[in-house]
Amino acid sequence: MATMKAAIFVEPGRIELTDKPIPEVGPNDALIKITTTTICGTDVHILKGEYPVAKGLTVGHEPVGVIAKLGSAVTGYQEGQRVIAGAICPNFNSYAAQDGAPSQDGSYLIESGRCGNHGHKLTAGWRFGNLIDGTQAEYVLVPDAQGNLAPVPDGLSDEQVLMCPDIMSTGFAGAENANIKIGDTVVVFAQGPIGLCAAAGAKLRGATTVITVDGDDNRLAVSKKLGADVTINFTKQDVVAEVLKITGGKGADGAIEALGTQTTFENALRCIRPGGTLSSLGVYSTDLKIPLDAFGAGLGDHRINTALCPGGKERMRRLMAVVASGRVDLKPLVTHTYKLDDIVGAYDLFSHQRDRVLKVAIKP
Repeated sequence: MATMKAAIFVEPGRIELTDKPIPEVGPNDALIKITTTTICGTDVHILKGEYPVAKGLTVGHEPVGVIAKLGSAVTGYQEGQRVIAGAICPNFNSYAAQDGAPSQDGSYLIESGRCGNHGHKLTAGWRFGNLIDGTQAEYVLVPDAQGNLAPVPDGLSDEQVLMCPDIMSTGFAGAENANIKIGDTVVVFAQGPIGLCAAAGAKLRGATTVITVDGDDNRLAVSKKLGADVTINFTKQDVVAEVLKITGGKGADGAIEALGTQTTFENALRCIRPGGTLSSLGVYSTDLKIPLDAFGAGLGDHRINTALCPGGKERMRRLMAVVASGRVDLKPLVTHTYKLDDIVGAYDLFSHQRDRVLKVAIKP
């Protein structure tokens, strides 16, 4: 049986490279030879044991590659074609997908106790590196390929489209969920890769004052290049007071929370005006508390929206069209490149946020 190299979850604190069989291709699948993938903050949660996955599972969920083999029922594609697939690769026949929430595809049952969703795993549209083998390998099997594979336009490099499967899609979803209107003021908390994409998305949506918040001046400088109008270093300034000053005491029209902590969530809520929207992208590891005063005792007409990375080939096509148009350039987010053979070292760099890392390109 032919084998491939793959990075697998062994136990909390340990991801290692091993040999696994190259997947068999079913009628609705496509086998993708990975040319570039990356490490996500969610993968670090998996590494630390903060998000449970099965031992031996191949991790990773951001694929760029070429079609090595197509299932017999998959049409409109050809072997050798460059493609991406979303980190969220829904089964579009599921109830959730048919009812308008494909990222919450509920077709996968889980063990009792894994979550409180009556036997289904929340975010079950996220399959790569969560429910099935992921992309930090030489090959990945894409299920429901007809609805999930998106051809890469000629002239775009792997690095230009590497953010599309997850980081760009998630960040832009944060901007879309912030109910941004032309002329709005929007504040984005945390300028990691997702927050940077959220800031770029807010600008594209029509916000004329985009305020970004982080404790790292280097990341704030990157956010300026992606369209931020004002930057706030929370280690040097009172964020809420500064936002209120910028907005003449009114508050921001929207806030995007891209970190996943009580402090950033609460500050985002305190920054928005009555009737404003808090768009939450953070992955939270503890219960959240909503402060009574900031929430106006529930009478402030606030909206709190959450989002998981939208997937599917049409979403991927739209994101790559934005990249191809030149309206946003996310290549600067790729700050380091590693071979798949060196992925343990890449995890060490990324998880400890050394050397001004933003995203790491992994190349088998």
